[in-house]
Amino acid sequence: MTTPVPSPAPRQGPELPHKLANAPMRRMVRPLARFLEIESASGILLVICAAAALAIANSPWSQAWESFWHTEIGISLGSWELRSSLVHWINDGLMTIFFFLVGLEIKREIIDGELRSLRKAALPIAAALGGMLMPAGIYLLFQFGREGERGWGIPMATDIAFAVGVLAVLGRRVPAGLKIFLLALAIADDIGAIVVIAIFYSDAIQLVALGIAGLCLVLVIGMNRLGARSITAYWIVGVAMWLAMYHSGIHPTVAGVALGLLTPGRAWIARDSLATFLLDTIDRLDGQIDRPQMVDKLTETARETLSPLERLETALHAWVAFAIMPIFALANAGVVLQPEAARHGVAWAVAAGLVLGKPLGIVAFSWLAIRCGIAQLPTGANWRALLGVGCLGGIGFTMSLFIAGLAFEGNLLDSAKIGTFAGSTISAIAGYLLLVVSLRSTGTSEDPFSR
Repeated sequence: MTTPVPSPAPRQGPELPHKLANAPMRRMVRPLARFLEIESASGILLVICAAAALAIANSPWSQAWESFWHTEIGISLGSWELRSSLVHWINDGLMTIFFFLVGLEIKREIIDGELRSLRKAALPIAAALGGMLMPAGIYLLFQFGREGERGWGIPMATDIAFAVGVLAVLGRRVPAGLKIFLLALAIADDIGAIVVIAIFYSDAIQLVALGIAGLCLVLVIGMNRLGARSITAYWIVGVAMWLAMYHSGIHPTVAGVALGLLTPGRAWIARDSLATFLLDTIDRLDGQIDRPQMVDKLTETARETLSPLERLETALHAWVAFAIMPIFALANAGVVLQPEAARHGVAWAVAAGLVLGKPLGIVAFSWLAIRCGIAQLPTGANWRALLGVGCLGGIGFTMSLFIAGLAFEGNLLDSAKIGTFAGSTISAIAGYLLLVVSLRSTGTSEDPFSR
């Protein structure tokens, strides 16, 4: 446990540059800009990996490719053993880190982002709700009472990386308010997808294992309250919680989200205090015998001016975007393109949910929120642009493939993948074209339902 360093008395001197550098707006915009930059580049890499997986799955090396991802890998300790295929380690293990980052991003939005107040959060939450209910409803119109009924959650999700990648192609023509709305919408959408996975795509609940996971959660909360700052200690408890969740019947990636939401979002030491402490330390370093200890203290103080949420999100974001998600795409995007799978009702239901359900749900619920006076259109956006963003919300990919793997196997899984690819591709093209047209207009917020 680390003892907080007291704030020394402030020094006199020029304050304008320091104030500018630490202005609240700059602190909010910098992580957003970095997020957009990483997500857009990650979207390009995901396209490449998905295309590669698809090509190999339909090549003479398809059988070897499939066998590789189903290689059995296990961990044993005495009589205890945990064994599964490589693709399951990726989906249950590596993707837990992805969901942990999702939890961090949700926490950041709640603390400093678009979800920090009801007024600001109303529009993206309403849009996300419509963007989940409408696709699920359209899917069930096709598959209710049939063998593919369990896949209703597949078209509910939005892939942030691909959606932001399309916005990046449009460059500065896209209003900042529209970009922020899409990110907040996707994050609110992620919350809904996580709830759906936890409730509807989990196996029979094992109460003992679930109780152990709950104790781990309580331990994390206690460590936070006591001021424990060791990332290693949290990782150890997190691994124990993941193992308990793995055996509980609830998908273990939910543990990642829970830990992300519990990560402290406030720094222990103010940035102004760091500047003063740094100057005082420099004054004392000359001729001091305990220089190593002072440098260590300075390093510790500098680290504590960033919240654990900021440090972990910065450290993990690139790894998730450029390693974990591409590996997931390589392991899960491969599907043999057979006419039977493409013609199956599941493929059509998923595609219809993404292409039609997402934009209709997002625009309709956004209109209701604005009409009721609890929200307003994003700055610089019009209804055509909002419809374009709604279409981009139909790019499911990562989360849709993930839920498809939980819902189906065999031929039904192949059909769900084909529907996801088709629906996401059509949604991306439609969203891009609509935004190109809408951004040329004057930006009027004319009510599309008023005629």
